[in-house]
Amino acid sequence: MAVRMFTATIHKEDDLYVAFCPEIGVVSQGLTLDGALSNLKEATRQYLKDFPLAAIADVTLATFEVEYPAGKTV
Repeated sequence: MAVRMFTATIHKEDDLYVAFCPEIGVVSQGLTLDGALSNLKEATRQYLKDFPLAAIADVTLATFEVEYPAGKTV
C-alpha cells in the first residue's frame, strides 16, 4: 500500500462545502469542512484504486486577483 500527501481546496456553495484535489481532479462535498475533506479522501482513494497512477506530478498552487464589475459578489 502506498501513501502520498495530496492538496485540497475547499469552498462553500450554498449549504455544502465543496472539496477539490487539484493533483488528480477529484471533487467531493460535505455538510461540514471535515465532512467534505473526509469525503474527498474517500473519493480520492477510490479514484486511485480504479485508475492507478505510476507518478503524479507535483502541483504548484498560486493565488491571483481579478477585477470584476462592482456590485457582483463571488
